[in-house]
Amino acid sequence: MSNVNYLVQFAKSFNWAGFFLPKSVYQDCSKLYAFCRVLDDLVDEKTDLELREERFNEIKNIYKKTYETDNNDRDIYNQNEHGLIVNDMIDLACNNNIKRIILDDLIDGVGSDLKQKVYLRSVKDLLVYSYRVAGTVGLMMAKILNVSDTRSLKGAIDLGIAMQLTNIARDVIEDKKMNRQYIKPDFENIEATLKLADMFYESSYTSIKKIPFKYRFAIIVARRVYRQIGRKIIQKRNMENYEKSGKIYVNSFGKIYQTILSLFDFMFLYLKDVESHQRIREHEIIKEEINLDERI
Repeated sequence: MSNVNYLVQFAKSFNWAGFFLPKSVYQDCSKLYAFCRVLDDLVDEKTDLELREERFNEIKNIYKKTYETDNNDRDIYNQNEHGLIVNDMIDLACNNNIKRIILDDLIDGVGSDLKQKVYLRSVKDLLVYSYRVAGTVGLMMAKILNVSDTRSLKGAIDLGIAMQLTNIARDVIEDKKMNRQYIKPDFENIEATLKLADMFYESSYTSIKKIPFKYRFAIIVARRVYRQIGRKIIQKRNMENYEKSGKIYVNSFGKIYQTILSLFDFMFLYLKDVESHQRIREHEIIKEEINLDERI
């Protein structure tokens, strides 16, 4: 399976937004997604924990050795699909000024799910986890889009966190079956998580103005389509309806409608000034464990 197919098959909302990116940039985003997907799949496999840990450590070992090996001597690690995906990701990082420490954060975050039971005890735990598994991806995406402005890079982290909080609110039942509790499995906490996500979505908006013009609309579409998942969850109103709904997503008609609305977001953004960063408090909480300034 090619890297592009990972995006097409597993990330329909992102793939929809990717239609508005130049082909070369879309392909780079696909390589990033393929790397993230492989890590997630290894952790989520329906096998015993020891085997999942072994397989995850194998790809970590490939990652470490590939990073430390000269580009001309990497063929030894490219003998399988995972090796090729890791090599593509490292090349992508080197070509786009993505610091290794950001990739290390991502791997640590995904690997933290390798437990018999996952239980986040506080908002701090939730924010740190969301940064590691998704804020990192937002930051790396921004680097691929040639973003260097500090406010915009903070906004990229915020958008990644917002999307991860949306995922967590959507997947409470599925996560419970896997013995993972990121938030308490009741509708009150799902709503509270989506309210927090909305705060991060808002914080990311005007920072998009600092993204090169030709990439802005794609990010606006991705932001709006993903945010709509949370709004569809809120419409369920209670836990019973939520549980009956299965996996909640935005269908093709919904994506078209949200894309049309994104045109208004795009035009409104042109008239807005870039606001100061709104999620300073939450970033300070994350900084108790992770130096975000070092990553940016």
